Amino acid sequence: FYRRNLPHFESFNATYFVTFRAKGVPYLPPAMRSVALKHCLFENGKRIELHACVIMATHVHLLFTALENERGEPFSLAEIMKGIKGTSARNINKRLGRRGQLWQDESFDRIMRAGEFQNKLEYIIANPINAGLTSRPGEYRWVWIQQAQARVPVPHKARAAAVHNSK
Repeated sequence: FYRRNLPHFESFNATYFVTFRAKGVPYLPPAMRSVALKHCLFENGKRIELHACVIMATHVHLLFTALENERGEPFSLAEIMKGIKGTSARNINKRLGRRGQLWQDESFDRIMRAGEFQNKLEYIIANPINAGLTSRPGEYRWVWIQQAQARVPVPHKARAAAVHNSK
């Protein structure tokens, strides 16, 4: 049973881990991953403080804190995701010469609880390593980490996957 418009829990000053998936294309070509990354970074400092993101061939992971609007209220997840997904879809579709839906309607989002931030940050960094796309952090072009978070150790699972994939 699939329910559209699942509830999205929001909280003042919360940090979110968000995942959204491609729907209208089998995968995002490398140049289109760059476009998606550009749109994620465009929102940094405007509606969100972006801590990290990774653009994979079929999905995107974001770790961010919502900033406040001119009324002192945090931007809603709907506003943030519309800004990222809507504009990136228009630009990617234009470049691919296609129309229609690029991203699934729903995004998976989770408010980070105490102690979860570091795990999600490491997950984002390790995602391309665990997928076998690279063997070391920093090699995959479509990972972005906020400078203050840049020196994150590679999780054990990613190290093991990197060793296994290099054989």
